Amino acid sequence: MSSWSPQLALASAAVCGAIVFVAYQQSSVEASLWTTTTTPALQRPIVRNVDLRSSPRTASSSRLAASHLGKPASVSHLAEDLEPIEFPKLNESKTPFDLRSLAAGMLCMFSMAAAYLLGKQQGKKQPHNGEQFALMAATGSTGQNQIVYNPPAFGRTTVLDRVDTPKDMKSLSREQLKQLADELRYEVLKVVSQKGGHLGSALGVIELTVALHYVFNAPEDPIVWDVSHQCYPHKILTGRRDRMHTLRDKNGVSGFAKRSESEYDAFGAGHSSTSISAALGMAVARDRQNKPNHCVAVIGDGAITGGMAYEAMNCAAYLDSRLIVILNDNDQVSLPTGTPSAGGIGPVGSLSTATNKVVNSGAAFDIREMARSLNELLPTDVKEMNKVVDKYTRGLITGGTLFEELGFLYIGPVDGHDLDQLIPIMQRLYMHREKPVLLHVKTRKGAGYQPAMTASDKYHAVPKFDVPTGQKVKSPPVVTYTSVFADTLVGLGQDDRSVVAITAAMPGGTGIDKFGERFPSRTFDVGIAEQHAVTFAAGLAVEGLKPFCAVYSTFLQRGYDQMVHDVALQKLPVRLIMDRAGLVGHDGPTHHGSFDLSFLGCIPDLIIMAPSNELELMDMVTTAYAIDDLPTCVRYPRGSVYGIAKLKSLFGYELERMPDRGRVLPVGKGWVVHRAKEDAAQKIAILSIGTRLSAAVEASRYLESLGDIGVTVADARFMKPLDEELITELAQNHEAVIMIEENSIGGFGDHVIHFMHDAGLLDDGKVKVRSMVLPDVWIEAATWNQQIQEAGLVAADIEALALKLLGREAPKEADGEEADVSAAVAKDVSVDKEVDALAKEAVETINKEVINAHHAK
Repeated sequence: MSSWSPQLALASAAVCGAIVFVAYQQSSVEASLWTTTTTPALQRPIVRNVDLRSSPRTASSSRLAASHLGKPASVSHLAEDLEPIEFPKLNESKTPFDLRSLAAGMLCMFSMAAAYLLGKQQGKKQPHNGEQFALMAATGSTGQNQIVYNPPAFGRTTVLDRVDTPKDMKSLSREQLKQLADELRYEVLKVVSQKGGHLGSALGVIELTVALHYVFNAPEDPIVWDVSHQCYPHKILTGRRDRMHTLRDKNGVSGFAKRSESEYDAFGAGHSSTSISAALGMAVARDRQNKPNHCVAVIGDGAITGGMAYEAMNCAAYLDSRLIVILNDNDQVSLPTGTPSAGGIGPVGSLSTATNKVVNSGAAFDIREMARSLNELLPTDVKEMNKVVDKYTRGLITGGTLFEELGFLYIGPVDGHDLDQLIPIMQRLYMHREKPVLLHVKTRKGAGYQPAMTASDKYHAVPKFDVPTGQKVKSPPVVTYTSVFADTLVGLGQDDRSVVAITAAMPGGTGIDKFGERFPSRTFDVGIAEQHAVTFAAGLAVEGLKPFCAVYSTFLQRGYDQMVHDVALQKLPVRLIMDRAGLVGHDGPTHHGSFDLSFLGCIPDLIIMAPSNELELMDMVTTAYAIDDLPTCVRYPRGSVYGIAKLKSLFGYELERMPDRGRVLPVGKGWVVHRAKEDAAQKIAILSIGTRLSAAVEASRYLESLGDIGVTVADARFMKPLDEELITELAQNHEAVIMIEENSIGGFGDHVIHFMHDAGLLDDGKVKVRSMVLPDVWIEAATWNQQIQEAGLVAADIEALALKLLGREAPKEADGEEADVSAAVAKDVSVDKEVDALAKEAVETINKEVINAHHAK
């Protein structure tokens, strides 16, 4: 086929067409000659006479979309796909069979097959994604159509200034809409460069957002973004431009779609794969109320790897509800794409490969359209047979269209950066009033901004940066908890080939990318599929491997049933690593790891650990590795670690350098960091798990500086099993016990109180017990320091509660920065450098005062 040219193919099709025409004109075959015995799916109506031509420049791509609109409706149930496909068969009547009609049908079928084969060949020469998009320059050209990003002269946004809501876009010309897209891209770059946030995804949907709001009528036509970190352009066009300078700040504009923020945010989606289900629910509710509006789901190629998306599509076909799904395919499923793993370095999964096989050739379409036109001249039964051939020829060439088999009308792929393509197609979709439809758009993450397009993570999430150079504003290099876990895991992997690592599309965020660089064949990125990740790890454990499944705490919520049924119930030694446990700062409530101790704590046969510092994290990962008879969980926060100096001053470690390897801890045993003075008039204990140990130490220093109060500070280490011996000793030898954790209600503190109650430690009323947890409210986006203060879990809060329990007068309220000195060390607060400086000064001042007080005594 390599010698074929479009001209030769068209000539061949023309000859075939002439033969077909002559054969048919001389044919006396009657329609009764054929009997059709196809499946019910192939007997459904055909959407005909679709013309998406908008201009000579876009005629080819528009006709391509039209061809998909004109295909027979596909099966509406996955089960129907199992039925055998029977082609039309000869009637058993005695009517003579006319070979001329057979020849006509065969030639028509041949021309259809030629169109697809040519399309495949042309697709190799002119690919519609990777190589084509590689042609994009710093100006933002998107390849074939040469759409260029032109930054507004002198920063003047003359068109954008006229748009406050989508209604203001309706009167704009096509050229003005293109200018609006350029100005919108400029505005996104300006905002994110000053605030930080999700950049690459937002730049990739500029034209798509403009087209959506130009054609559809939000909020009457709800648009659901999935994942909604790509909705910055949407927010700017829907009345929030003047507030974008507060993006991801406390009381500012959310970084995700948020229903309480705007009527244009139809559905919140900080996690992925939910949009089709939500939009389908809206569509069914619309139908029940006889409303005429559309419901649109915009889902990324990463989000569509989640199983929930397919559950929704299967249901949508079953309900046959009018729903529009837009697949934003930007070839980046995982972050960053390119991490070595057992599946290679490309985007995760077969779906990405399948979408790249779809034929997108103008020459192929021309041949196919000629064949389809000629087919209309043939007898009805011959036409039906050729339509079946058309469908399955395409299936052989492209590997099948998954979405059509799921019952969707499939259109695409189309250039997601070309408004001359997007707008006419969406206008036709707006008129579509039948079955669910999926529009497949190819976009480039970071489009129009060269530093983003060439970065491995496509500037997915960035701090502040310089727009002309792309240079990110960097804090001094720090060691993070994530990197400590990754280095420890690599060390274990060097010694034991049975150690394997699993991540759900977040190799960079969880540190699995480091393991993948060293051991790619033992690294498994499963896409955004936490349910699968957990059970996949369970299967690995069944066969004797040592799986470490690393996910964000907030995303583990999607794999809860698998933790219960597939892991814990069977006592399989899966090592579950939960990054970003606790509060996470600017990403807000959709990403807080607030609930893991609560929802995991009630599961039997589960060992749960939470390190208070980097040394403890190394030890706990090593401990999890050593446990082969039960599943284990390790939760740790985002951000930077303490470093040797702070480890020594805060926790009393005696070390000059970090150890190379962790040690195996005794399961279910905590440790006492500081003991109360024996001669203290009043004694109180603070029992911490995880990140709040540093705040407990700071509070104890202040309380003991008052002179007659003794404070014992202990690190529980384990939530399950509890250190019952330690808890009993604290309850029996102190007037009060305070438990503190960076987790919601129902977690560690509740388990301790439950044990105390059942053990009779509270019966005599001699000990007062309180639990300090995250409040039972949603803590919105802000800096981590602001969030932890709002939660009431800083050192000053511990001090106030302790004095209250001891019947003492509360101290003067401390400044937030001084209240939890260790917070600036324990968390990555580089975005708030002034707060960091104040915090460091405060800890030095307090340490000096404590030392002077001790010397004075």
